[in-house]
Amino acid sequence: MKRPPILMVLLSVLAGLGIIQMTVLIGYSIYRTVEFHQQIGELESRVALLKQDVDDLKNMRQKSFNPEFLRQLARCQGFVGENEEVLVDNKALQDVNEAECRLPVLRP
Repeated sequence: MKRPPILMVLLSVLAGLGIIQMTVLIGYSIYRTVEFHQQIGELESRVALLKQDVDDLKNMRQKSFNPEFLRQLARCQGFVGENEEVLVDNKALQDVNEAECRLPVLRP
């Protein structure tokens, strides 16, 4: 039996290594593509929230000279009027807010 030439063996080994390298590179490219699509989705949802906050702030700026709106905003933040009494109910639920109001939240 005749041995295969060294050059043929060397070329076969190099071709095998090239196939392995290309497989790893293609897999990594697919992984990066999936990661980028997830990041794009997260950024798009964050941009939508920020646009909603901008719209809310524009709306609040337009209403900022309306005394009734300012009174309602102060009430949402927990302030009480001068001639009002504060009654504290120890049995009241802590997490329920009947007068829920949408305020922009500063997000990092």
